Amino acid sequence: MSGPDPAVAAARSAVRRVLRVLPRGTTVLAACSGGPDSLALAGALAFEAPRRGYRAGGVTVDHGLQGGSAERARTVAGVMTDLGLEPSLVRTVRVAGGGGPEAAARTARYAALDTAAADHAPAVVLLGHTLDDQAETVLLGLARGSGARSLAGMPPRSGLYLRPFLELDRGTVRRACLRMDLSPWEDPHNEDPRFARSRVRHEALPALERTLGPGVARALARTAGMLRSDADTLDVLADDLRTRAGGDPAEGLSVAELEAAPPALRTRALHRAALDAGCPPSDLNARHVRELDRLITDWSGQSHIDLPGGLRGRRRDGLIRIGG
Repeated sequence: MSGPDPAVAAARSAVRRVLRVLPRGTTVLAACSGGPDSLALAGALAFEAPRRGYRAGGVTVDHGLQGGSAERARTVAGVMTDLGLEPSLVRTVRVAGGGGPEAAARTARYAALDTAAADHAPAVVLLGHTLDDQAETVLLGLARGSGARSLAGMPPRSGLYLRPFLELDRGTVRRACLRMDLSPWEDPHNEDPRFARSRVRHEALPALERTLGPGVARALARTAGMLRSDADTLDVLADDLRTRAGGDPAEGLSVAELEAAPPALRTRALHRAALDAGCPPSDLNARHVRELDRLITDWSGQSHIDLPGGLRGRRRDGLIRIGG
């Protein structure tokens, strides 16, 4: 008796590896847009979870950005129910805020997924990001000059979010979807050149493959994995520096402690301090951190620097303070 199609076997194996490390009693939710990657994820989870003794459900988010989105979300929920995922949830969100439409939609989506997981705690959420998504993320980070943390791409696990398919290429995952007899919906935003990720997917990566040869996406994803290990270590050391410097950005961080630290740790500590003070993550960039750093390394009495979110960084009495 022949086994499943190799692509289906790969998808199921990836989900199985994730389930093995979860505590018993955890509810596992698949985030499913109805696209081929997330449908393959839902199908693989529906197959594996009962065999491993886990309760498995699904969540689809209606962003309300396209006509017929509510009906489509109900259809996706119906497909998840047919697969055996219970609960099969629809979460409707309002997309608003700064950082552009992609960032606003992402913020609203993750807030909805957070709520769904909290409602079924203890729970985790599986995301259908593939190796190709990882490569796109690395290229976008490189183009934005976002530093090593951004170039490290998406982690396999971040809190309650897990990405089983990060080592599978998009072609394999989409073949798995079709071999499971699932009918995906293609989001037109994925083809829209107004969005940076779409341009990277359909123009930049293919151009690199033509110029440098095949395997660019896999090489970028591999680079992300190596950089992530380095970035994780630097973040731990930067957290230690923050603690020694004072910790609270409103109360002030010690200039002397920061000045004595290596630049890679100091700038990380300042970046995290700015975020903790309330700077919007989507607006805080390397230039802001560089200007904060100049309050330590090139201070000539300047009164303050302006930061996103209406905040200011100041040096006074040997301390760096970040606040309104």
